[in-house]
Amino acid sequence: MLVPLLIAAVVGYLLGSLPFGYLVARAKGVNIFEAGSKSPGATNVRRVLGSGPGNLVLFLDAVKGVLATGWPMVWVWNSQRSDVLASDVGRANTELWAISLAVSGLTASILGHSFSCFTKFRGGKSVATGAGGFTVLFPLGMLIAFGVWLATLALTRYVSLASILSAVALPIAAVVLKQSTLLVSVSAVIGLFVILRHRANISRLLAGTESKVGQKRKEPSS
Repeated sequence: MLVPLLIAAVVGYLLGSLPFGYLVARAKGVNIFEAGSKSPGATNVRRVLGSGPGNLVLFLDAVKGVLATGWPMVWVWNSQRSDVLASDVGRANTELWAISLAVSGLTASILGHSFSCFTKFRGGKSVATGAGGFTVLFPLGMLIAFGVWLATLALTRYVSLASILSAVALPIAAVVLKQSTLLVSVSAVIGLFVILRHRANISRLLAGTESKVGQKRKEPSS
């Protein structure tokens, strides 16, 4: 059982490590690690290069999470015999195993996005990649988190604050909707990881120097 988990993790990490933000910006002649907030995430790409490249990076980063989470689940369900799936116990065990592999792939893809082996272990904050993965793993919870993200962005125009609050909303939704202990735990851990990746943004929010949507990044006054 350990080998499939390791395979899901390795494939997930490599998928997550694909530096789409860096590649899209480089195609435009920009080193995204030296521009704006120096993050290869979709928000910084959008701020530096515009909505087209930014939206493309957002989509590609989300697809990484979808693939890393989805392929292990598809593999498990397709590999199970029909006689196993015919029983309630068999279906329950298959579902647990599929979710376990999916969690392994998702977690590794988030680590890959944040610490990519292709960019000297630099990366983004994993919001889009995590959102893509949870769309497969916990679609209703992701819908709630996305609603929180949209509402926060509409009210404040802070992408970072919207991402932080949606990271908080996801594990709360998992608890309220009575999801499995595994799903509650992984959503809480990944949510905390996303918040920690926003430490610099939190400091800028508190200092009043965080950029809003449509604004250039503010620098703290001397």
